[in-house]
Amino acid sequence: MEISKTTFIVFMVLAMAHSSLAQNTPKDIVIVHNKARAEVGVPLPPLKWNNTLASYAHDYATTKLAECKLVHSDGPYGENLAMGYGEFSAVDAVNLWVGEKPNYEYATNSCNSGMCGHYTQVIWRNTLQVGCARLKCQNGEAWFVSCNYYPPGNYIGERPY
Repeated sequence: MEISKTTFIVFMVLAMAHSSLAQNTPKDIVIVHNKARAEVGVPLPPLKWNNTLASYAHDYATTKLAECKLVHSDGPYGENLAMGYGEFSAVDAVNLWVGEKPNYEYATNSCNSGMCGHYTQVIWRNTLQVGCARLKCQNGEAWFVSCNYYPPGNYIGERPY
């Protein structure tokens, strides 16, 4: 069976769109979080999705879409924010935060260079639930991603795990 070039291109575009959408599902977001937590031995139970946190993340993100600036909500939950372009997914945002891992030094419980607070929130041992939202900024180019965590982490003087 021979496939036309046009059919192949349409198929690839649909496959890429499906892949991008798949990386925004609660299951995919939780998997990436739990993988990072398991890598440093955060004990069970694994992080679970929470629709209340996802609603909070969505509601807050909608207030930031006009200027599309990463400003924390100062709400009752732990919070990580990210912004990206193109097909930037919620999983891409979590991977961005996990990418801060080399900046965290367990021995001194501090960032040895750069940021690490997003990473420590992802792996915070007492955090049990996460909910995220990914919305397009009004500029039509950037994606705003917000994840909220309960119970929150990043308490001064405490280690994440």
